[in-house]
Amino acid sequence: MARILIIEDNPTNLELMSYLLKAFGHEVLTAMDGAEGIEAMRRSTVELILCDVQLPKLDGFGVVAHFKSQPALRSIPIVAVTALAMVGDRDKLLAAGFDGYLSKPIDPETFVSAVVAFLASERTAQQVVEQTSSTHRQCRGATILIVDNSPVNLLLAQSVLEPFGYQVTITHSVKEGLETARRIHPDLILSDVHMPDETGFDLIRAVKSDTQLRSIPFVFISSTAWRDNDRQNALALGAMKFILRPIEPQILVKTIEDCLEKH
Repeated sequence: MARILIIEDNPTNLELMSYLLKAFGHEVLTAMDGAEGIEAMRRSTVELILCDVQLPKLDGFGVVAHFKSQPALRSIPIVAVTALAMVGDRDKLLAAGFDGYLSKPIDPETFVSAVVAFLASERTAQQVVEQTSSTHRQCRGATILIVDNSPVNLLLAQSVLEPFGYQVTITHSVKEGLETARRIHPDLILSDVHMPDETGFDLIRAVKSDTQLRSIPFVFISSTAWRDNDRQNALALGAMKFILRPIEPQILVKTIEDCLEKH
């Protein structure tokens, strides 16, 4: 696995890229502007740098010029992650010293494999391919229904699970989640607890009282346990697991796998 520095000023993009890379075992360092990225490299060494082009304080062109001027750093691949789409942009990036580029918006299905292609170590790439293939064999075909009113939470969960071969359906409320569950009969339901109007507890009660749905594994994920007995209530209502954010991608995937295997 590789150590990768991401320099990105958009918090959502930064979190998404970090989640995806960590899910496949990479170590991730982050910076939100060019100057912070340069400072991060003074404290540590990495095997690859992913760098946005339009950054505060020091843009991507300034970052790549700095690193490529340092004999000890110039061999580290630097990949532009950018929404630039004008004719000639690619040539401009390569001429500036970038070793390649990835386009925004980020595609969770292909992002990790695209990053691996820029890593110098063939062994690292092979490890990721082997891990991906193994996990896909275990999980291909499983449908996960996610119920959460937070778009960021939905995006992160979807982005972590889909590269591992899961079919993910997202819904934004208890009502929509229940209607969707009755329509698609998912293999597992992953639900937030505290949502407006109705809570995840209302959802699990409805699921467990429905003869067609009650056997579906149900997992709660929450940013906080608002009351000391939230976890106990969740398990008493029939949830298989109650997990708290922030959660490492590997742990989330392992939790899902364990619940599906036990079902």
